[in-house]
Amino acid sequence: MTDALSRMLQTRPHVLADGATGTTLLNMGLDAATPAELWNATHPTRIAQLHRGAVEAGSDLFLTNSFGANASRLRLHGLQGRVAELNRLAAEIGRDEADRAGRPVVVAGSMGPIGEIMAPMGSLTHARAVEMFHEQAEALREGGADILWVETLSSLEELKAAAEAARLAGMAWCGSLSFDTVGRTIMGVTPGQLSAAVERLPNPPVAYGANCGVGASDLLRTVTGFVASGNERPIIAKGNAGVPHLQDGHIHYDGTPELMADYACLARDLGVRVIGGCCGTLPDHLRAMRDALEARPVGPRPSLDQITARLGAFSSAGDGDGGLTIGRRH
Repeated sequence: MTDALSRMLQTRPHVLADGATGTTLLNMGLDAATPAELWNATHPTRIAQLHRGAVEAGSDLFLTNSFGANASRLRLHGLQGRVAELNRLAAEIGRDEADRAGRPVVVAGSMGPIGEIMAPMGSLTHARAVEMFHEQAEALREGGADILWVETLSSLEELKAAAEAARLAGMAWCGSLSFDTVGRTIMGVTPGQLSAAVERLPNPPVAYGANCGVGASDLLRTVTGFVASGNERPIIAKGNAGVPHLQDGHIHYDGTPELMADYACLARDLGVRVIGGCCGTLPDHLRAMRDALEARPVGPRPSLDQITARLGAFSSAGDGDGGLTIGRRH
């Protein structure tokens, strides 16, 4: 299938994705006890403002406000009967903002983890996971999403379920895991294992990679694992803008726009094709990332030493795939 992201990747060396959804909405006044996806119905103008901020900062792609809009997560708030509505609204709001941009902007339908542990370790069956992801996917497609964006997963089993749901919905998809436990996901997946696993799927993703996790330097170390695997599928990197702090009632991350500009260029030089930010990444960060990507020439592939020199030390000595690296953060 030909999708909007594949077409974009055919015409440019990299695509700038968006930044933080949760951080931005919390700073807009979202109560931590309220699911962000409910704002698609109650505060649609604020969700539109979220997307507009990314587009005006230069993003070529943004994620819909539907990360936790699956039946399992919404059941925690008594909203499991509104899955289709909230996902459709998320895509419709995003579609409207993208169409207003005056240039091509990809609307990526965000689908986060279901929030249950899959069998055999847990009770969530493959069939039930597929059912929940498929319910989201159909509504996102109906609302106008260009592609599905499966993110922040920790297990390959859940990724397989999401891939099957995308196939059932007839949509292209992207997938990223969060490597936040000594270079691995919380379920023990290594970068090399993810690189191999996506190629075994009957409908591989348009792009795959890592998001969230510990910080920008750790995320790029994960990317070096993808590169080392030899998989030539486009890589996604969406790293956090530093560490969170509560200041004057708002969430702030200590990663500066200058640091995220360095991160974006290092990611590009590693060969990443879809570059964005995750938690804490605001329009000012995105603008600096866009400016740096346009102004700085492509350089040689950076070493781990060069990554830590620019972005700070790694949080652990291990790289997830069994190697030891220098620059551990104490």
